[in-house]
Amino acid sequence: MTWQERYGSALMNTFGTPALTLMRGEGARVWDADGRAYLDLVGGIAVNSLGHAHPAIVRAVSEQVATLGHVSNLFTSEPQIQLAERLDGLLGHGSKVFFSNSGAEANEAAFKLTRLTGRTHVVAAEGSFHGRTMGALALTSKQAYRAPFEPLPGHVTWVPYGDVEALAAAVTDETAAVVLEPVQGEAGVLVPPTDYLTEARRITKERGALLWLDEVQTGIGRTGEWFAHQSVPGLVPDVVTLAKGLGGGVPIGATLATGAAAELFAPGNHGTTFGGNPMACAAALAVLDTIEADGLLEQVTRVGKRLREELSDLPEVTAVRGPGLMVGVDLASLDAPAVVAAGRAEGFLLNATGPGTLRFVPPLILTEDDVSELVGAWPAIVGRAAESGGAA
Repeated sequence: MTWQERYGSALMNTFGTPALTLMRGEGARVWDADGRAYLDLVGGIAVNSLGHAHPAIVRAVSEQVATLGHVSNLFTSEPQIQLAERLDGLLGHGSKVFFSNSGAEANEAAFKLTRLTGRTHVVAAEGSFHGRTMGALALTSKQAYRAPFEPLPGHVTWVPYGDVEALAAAVTDETAAVVLEPVQGEAGVLVPPTDYLTEARRITKERGALLWLDEVQTGIGRTGEWFAHQSVPGLVPDVVTLAKGLGGGVPIGATLATGAAAELFAPGNHGTTFGGNPMACAAALAVLDTIEADGLLEQVTRVGKRLREELSDLPEVTAVRGPGLMVGVDLASLDAPAVVAAGRAEGFLLNATGPGTLRFVPPLILTEDDVSELVGAWPAIVGRAAESGGAA
């Protein structure tokens, strides 16, 4: 049997057949089962913040599992407390944390937290993606994801992303929370107008609703800030959710709440068996230490700027947007999945978020030489995609 046949016979068909079997990784590169190398511009969908097999994560997890791997939440551990304190320091607003295992779970916890305000109405944005568990799915706008599983929990109103007037009209005195991504990733890396989050804060404060920022994809340095919303001066959200880059490939999610929202949960309201276990917290601490010690926020800003500038001048590219190393690219005529396949054939892992849009969310350690390598190969990628009949 081929590996594709073995995969199809052994795993549920939730993802279709994967493109490759990957065997190992190092830095920003991975190798497949045939020994072929690829420059990873997907980063496990924004997860592998330090790339692959980073020594700091390897060391932290190895030492922690050799010391104390799991304790449940009947007990705590030093890495768990340290990570909570560290995240609070980075957020800077007196937050408290609930740890989980993923972004969807972080959003599930936040969704439940909003119910403890005594209100049930939530306002979300069109184009949003908050996860695929039932609660998180109820807040995700894409109808194709939601329809097979309705009725879903929640009393949710969707508004056009970036439209302040629509947001003001949707939020009422019955609204528990407004949930927004500072930059929408799944929608193709959409950046809202500069005053959007400030206005969302004003509107929610006026109506007594929580402002919940989903930073599952944008957090932990992805945009060149620890949190994407920190590019907005003075903005203090009530709830922030994190996951993806936090563990650098080790599963962990976090729900941070500030002010009165931090006191909403009481014992028994929510829980997790694995969330915040010592190994995951040790990995996350290693990620934060390395981002700080290696100046990766500055590197993300510098290399991201170079990536956007270089992509803007390439054939077939009609638009480039996004902060840091979270970059969306629109294509003129080629089908994005065909460009992804062509990229793979040329030794690059790419990601399509729509028929004509690519999303670049590489490891934060990406270098300007890596950008040059992509730029040099771009004509061959585009040519191969066109030859495959990949016109949109």
